[in-house]
Amino acid sequence: MVSSATHTDTPPDGRPDPGADDAVMSMAGFHSWFNARARANSFRVDRIPFADLSGWDFEPDTGNLVHASGRFFSVEGLRVRTDRPWVSEWTQPIIVQPEIGVLGILVKRFDGVPHCLMQAKMEPGNINGLQISPTVQATRSNYTKVHGGAATKYIEYFRPGSRSRVLFDGLQSEQGSWFLHKRNRNIVVETDDDVPLHEDFCWLTLDQLRRLLRLDHMVNMDSRTVLSCVPPALTQPDERNSGDDSFGDAVRRSLWGHGRAVHDPGRILSWLTEVRARQELVQRRVPLKEVAEDGWRLGHDVIDHRDGKYFDVVAVAVQASNREVTAWTQPLVAPRQSGLLALLVKRIGGTLHALVQARSDAGTLNIAELTATVHCQPGNYADAPAEYRPPYLDYALAAPRWRVRLDVVHSEEGGRFYHAQNRYLVIEVEDDFDAEPDDRYLWTTLDQLMSLLSHSNYLTVELRSLMASMRSL
Repeated sequence: MVSSATHTDTPPDGRPDPGADDAVMSMAGFHSWFNARARANSFRVDRIPFADLSGWDFEPDTGNLVHASGRFFSVEGLRVRTDRPWVSEWTQPIIVQPEIGVLGILVKRFDGVPHCLMQAKMEPGNINGLQISPTVQATRSNYTKVHGGAATKYIEYFRPGSRSRVLFDGLQSEQGSWFLHKRNRNIVVETDDDVPLHEDFCWLTLDQLRRLLRLDHMVNMDSRTVLSCVPPALTQPDERNSGDDSFGDAVRRSLWGHGRAVHDPGRILSWLTEVRARQELVQRRVPLKEVAEDGWRLGHDVIDHRDGKYFDVVAVAVQASNREVTAWTQPLVAPRQSGLLALLVKRIGGTLHALVQARSDAGTLNIAELTATVHCQPGNYADAPAEYRPPYLDYALAAPRWRVRLDVVHSEEGGRFYHAQNRYLVIEVEDDFDAEPDDRYLWTTLDQLMSLLSHSNYLTVELRSLMASMRSL
């Protein structure tokens, strides 16, 4: 436990807690600060052969790629069996990381306005190096300093016994296509204490963060998932209802539960439970070397699939001047192509609804979770029979621009994935749009999705990213 006195001490590399005038930063001021942090810190990421990894090695018996400490994560094989009609059984590499990390945002009010403490952080897999991350973004191995580096800044505000008020605290899943049963703790806390301000951190309002969510590769995945969980009650009163008939107002009213939903909460939970009860998803960890039996090639500097699809596993050497450890090597999963996340929305009886699907991925913990209407890497279906292409994929790709309410490209988790990116779309469909082609799709309000966020393993990290981005509208 950290005493409250620690909160008021200025660390050697920090600045005293700002007053209200100092804390409020214009958007121009933010971009100036962000660019200055990029110039002040040096970053370099180089692809290397697996043999050049330090502390990592392939186990002789299994071929699994593991760290000498037995911590962090491993790359293993996974055999999957489902009851879907196209490619129902396969093996693949998978990241196994059983420990639960902390993704936390610290909130403080200046002149009554909630501000979030965010940091400019480099991750080795980021396309553009520096992105906006939460106050704390750390695996258990990192914040317990298994790496032997510096302590995680501001972790004391999220520990038991701190004086912070918890606004949200829940376990949320991560990418089921590449992680096996991975979850992180998403937590939002508020403090009244003086907070020493490190030069790589700044205070931003929720409105400012939502503006940044409209920019490509600016707000990282870990920030987006936590921001999706921020209670609507933190929204400033004048943002809650503009009283007009704009799409933005429709989003606000749906988020606040104003209007009538097509399905009640009990129906939604029963529907998802039914999908989980009947869906077959059998997962069995196998030695990594066994994936070679299913088309995967284990090379000296890459693990890839012979069809040129899906993803690779690569190794990188990293240098980053503003990290707890300034140089290290590690494996990363590198998708072969960008993904597409498209959420189709429609005003039904005057209330905005989103068409969500119940989706199973290779590493999903609880059989199926809710995700966007379209959730795929389109190139993986280039040679698929027409009946096996994801529903609404072609509709989303051909949607006229005037129906697109959001179109942004976000990076995925840069600590485990190399240049992973998804295009996020929100498309408002026509009034006579024919929906729910099968029983894996359902219309929900945004308020209903928000209520599910208070529980674990209901919304995929991709849908949570869309929820955070939707609130920017």
